[in-house]
Amino acid sequence: INISVFPPSNACIGRYILNMQITSCGHTYQRCLGDFYVLFNPWCADDPVYMDNQAHREEYVLNEHGILYEGVHKHITCRPWHFGQFEDGILDICLKILDMGASYHHGSDRDHCWRNDPVHVSMVVNHMISSHTTNSIMKIPENNDYLKGTKPFSWNGSVPILQQWYNGRCRPVRYGYCGSLASVMCTVMRCLGIPSRVVTNFCFPCSIENPLGINEIFDCTGKNLCGKDKLWRYHCWNESWMARRDLNQCCGDWQCLDPTPLETGRGSACSGPTWVRSIREGELDLDYDGHHVFSRVNSNYVGWLSQNNAKKTKFFCDAWPCGQHLITKSVGSEQFEDITGTYKYELGSVKNKEAYYRAYRRIHPGYCNASNCHIERELSSLKNPFLSDSGINMRLKMANCPMYGEDVQLHWLLENLRSENKNLKFNLCAQIITYSGCPMDQFWKDIVNVTLGPREVKKIPLCISYSQYGPYLCDHNIMKVVAVSDPECGEVLMVSRDIVVNRPPVIVKLLSQPRLKVPCTAEISFCNPLQEDMKNCVMTLEGCGLFKEPMTIDLGTLASNQQARTIVEFTPYRLGSHRLLANFGCHKF
Repeated sequence: INISVFPPSNACIGRYILNMQITSCGHTYQRCLGDFYVLFNPWCADDPVYMDNQAHREEYVLNEHGILYEGVHKHITCRPWHFGQFEDGILDICLKILDMGASYHHGSDRDHCWRNDPVHVSMVVNHMISSHTTNSIMKIPENNDYLKGTKPFSWNGSVPILQQWYNGRCRPVRYGYCGSLASVMCTVMRCLGIPSRVVTNFCFPCSIENPLGINEIFDCTGKNLCGKDKLWRYHCWNESWMARRDLNQCCGDWQCLDPTPLETGRGSACSGPTWVRSIREGELDLDYDGHHVFSRVNSNYVGWLSQNNAKKTKFFCDAWPCGQHLITKSVGSEQFEDITGTYKYELGSVKNKEAYYRAYRRIHPGYCNASNCHIERELSSLKNPFLSDSGINMRLKMANCPMYGEDVQLHWLLENLRSENKNLKFNLCAQIITYSGCPMDQFWKDIVNVTLGPREVKKIPLCISYSQYGPYLCDHNIMKVVAVSDPECGEVLMVSRDIVVNRPPVIVKLLSQPRLKVPCTAEISFCNPLQEDMKNCVMTLEGCGLFKEPMTIDLGTLASNQQARTIVEFTPYRLGSHRLLANFGCHKF
């Protein structure tokens, strides 16, 4: 007997058991035929997650390989990630996540009816990633201290994280960061049949007091002081595709889901789902956490000079607007796609201003009846004056793309816009900055006197040697270089540049053609570029369909310019397109 099961489009997702009852000669027999799984179906037009583009379904549901974009907006780096949603056991783990998080919105899970609604399912998954008090999947280290766990940037994929959580009696995995949290959520959502993707937002503001303003404070040497506000260099979140029946949507659209718990003034919390289009239109009353998401792509940056911890003065500076570059992996390509236009209209356009005024009135009830001109005057009073208003233009331009171990070379460009001489004294410094905007060690300082003739343009070379930044960089590969004019010279000018120091590459070379269930070999090589030994060197290998579990190779100590070569053998156990990932770590990073 062949039995076909056709669950309706509003069936609850989960694992079902199929029983057969046989009655014969007055006797009734029960027989279990087996079990089956019901998932959301983006191929079904009646399903709330229906996506009509086949190429998009292949990318956002079926693709197990992704790319995380990191760095800073002027220097975007990328690294591959294994989602692994089709690996053995992952579906059962994803359903376990729903079981553990069921009480988040519904008190108990006796009534499973919410499991046919992708909105509620996404809220439960979002909460379980890192916000659940005891059983969240992953934790973020406090104060960048991860000695009691795994380095957040050492993960290559979602599968080991989910397996460790499941096998560890659903205790949080230590540790992750926004990129790994968003990627794990993407794995769970794709596994459940909901199209999803990871988005990176550069210049991401995290402000407690003013939702639409972010303040950075510096001292007279240019050192970034640790304040309440943080300007993240980048932040990753998740987007999922679904029709919001609670918003009377008849067609699917992207919804923003941020699993990273962020401080909101009322405690830390994840956010979403939030309809992306409502953010662009400034319609914040429509949705969950709309004002939080809007502020994270529309806040105004303000830079301050703090003198003796008492007086604060606004800089003359040209600040990069927050949330002006949002990207995700392109469909069927290794390149990124700029999706800033889905969150906001073009900066300065009429529609952009109208949406901002609309949102401003909802975020600040005191301005509910204020005119657009009134709001614009209020915003103008909060912003930094431009450098050109002082008669000087400045910028820091990279002269090289530094690799770990190389000196950082910059050109400091200054232009006098006036017809009189300018005599200025500048304090320069360099400081380590974490991706989440936490200022670390200040390791370099200098004082430069600059004389500019009328309309003169001057280029000053700057060099920061590896011996100066190397002992401080560690896992954080971002530094901030700042030049601040001496307040005694009059108007306070400031120019800054975030610099990414690239890590040395790991070279992967296949020595034989991969074939299903046939042993294959690959050569993994890494060269120590430093003029010193690298200690505690470890290579971590991972590949969905290639390795059942990640492989760790202890390389010990690598001398200066020594190249380590390792031959690994693996047997592909699943058909498809696979990617071998290699991650190198040592006492330096």
